Amino acid sequence: MRFQIDPDVPAMTLMEICGSHTMAIARHGIRQCLPPQVKLISGPGCPVCVTPGGAIDATMALSMRPDVIICSYGDMLRVPGSAQDTLLKRRGKGGDVRICLSVSDAIRIAQAHPHQQVVFLGVGFETTAPGTAAAILEAEELGLDNFSVLSLLRKSEPAIRAIVHEPGCAIDGFLCPGHVAAIIGEQGFRFLKEECHRSGVICGFEPEDILYALSQLIDAVSCGRVILENAYARLVRPQGNITAMALMDQVFEPEDALWRGLGVIAQSGMKIKARYAAWDARVKFHLPPFADHEPPGCCAQVISGKMDPRECPLFRQTCTPQTPVGPCMVSAEGSCAAAWLYGSE
Repeated sequence: MRFQIDPDVPAMTLMEICGSHTMAIARHGIRQCLPPQVKLISGPGCPVCVTPGGAIDATMALSMRPDVIICSYGDMLRVPGSAQDTLLKRRGKGGDVRICLSVSDAIRIAQAHPHQQVVFLGVGFETTAPGTAAAILEAEELGLDNFSVLSLLRKSEPAIRAIVHEPGCAIDGFLCPGHVAAIIGEQGFRFLKEECHRSGVICGFEPEDILYALSQLIDAVSCGRVILENAYARLVRPQGNITAMALMDQVFEPEDALWRGLGVIAQSGMKIKARYAAWDARVKFHLPPFADHEPPGCCAQVISGKMDPRECPLFRQTCTPQTPVGPCMVSAEGSCAAAWLYGSE
């Protein structure tokens, strides 16, 4: 299948801003379906990839304390820090680092090990934030003082605004992540049309979802229209998940946050409120502000969509899944991992 559009239609650039979309697009060869005038690039939609190197370094230091158990989603264990060290290597050196499928697993581990401090790495966007908030509230209810969260959670809207407002931005439309929209609702992306004057289509993750969304974006941009369409109405409601948003608002507050490759983005982080400081790992362990220890030539251009992974001089050379230089090669939603696995697309 190929999109058929008028050859006189000017070139356009579209961006997907979700790591799940990035992997699905590569897996199904969707870029092969696009006409030559349409360029589809990957944005900062992988939460593991945008976590700054300083946060990885701080976590590795904590992991070597005999009284600390680090709990994390699996992808984080292979992300290199500033010295190309990883949590996985620290586990091999005796650090107690455990993979959790959810934050609830970390709560259970804390209950089972009352004499050790359990730190959960709270990575993600609005999709995982409600569950993390609920866990903090559960810890409060249980009086679980040996559990804390290192909040590395990020908000989607400030990052998209930062990309759009960057001088010379030529992105005409966005594929908006359906799972984020399931939380913040269609309303959470209205700013794209109303303030940024860019088209957006909220879509799911099946190839049919993505192809439909792309067809709508291409048609709108070709005709000079600006649209916001909810093409994932089977899951996304206009107002989102009110309960989930209330949980986030109860536990977190916005703060300026550092993104790997993008720098500090105003009000883009989710900081644990002072009321819940007893479960905030940054407070409990007196962690300093994170720096972005990024290896030269790695990740920044890829994360921001300015470079295709295969254009990176490190790709397939010094940077491979076995010897990753940056997180985009080891995350299950990383654009470099997608290019490595499905390079022919």
